[in-house]
Amino acid sequence: MSIAVPLEDLAAKLADYPWGYLVTVRDDGRAQSLAVPTVVEGGTLVATVGRRTAENAVARPGVTLAFPGASGADYSLIVDGDAHVEGDRMEVTPTWAVMHRPALAGD
Repeated sequence: MSIAVPLEDLAAKLADYPWGYLVTVRDDGRAQSLAVPTVVEGGTLVATVGRRTAENAVARPGVTLAFPGASGADYSLIVDGDAHVEGDRMEVTPTWAVMHRPALAGD
């Protein structure tokens, strides 16, 4: 089950998710994931990233952040957005956010 998160409510939702996985796309089309602490500044998600992640986002700015729930039963928060990179600072402008329930055995 998925529940859309209005972008204006995203900062409040992120208060429960101090870090997440940033997913970018490599030159060969494969995903690259990086666990990053993330903060919200004026509706933009901000994280510090390494050189390779920055290069990926400059070349292909459509990124995803996946914030796992605290337990296997909690909803995860998934955010799609457009990345802007300056040095090791990545700013992601969200375009879509959803709370996603984990697939549990027996469902």
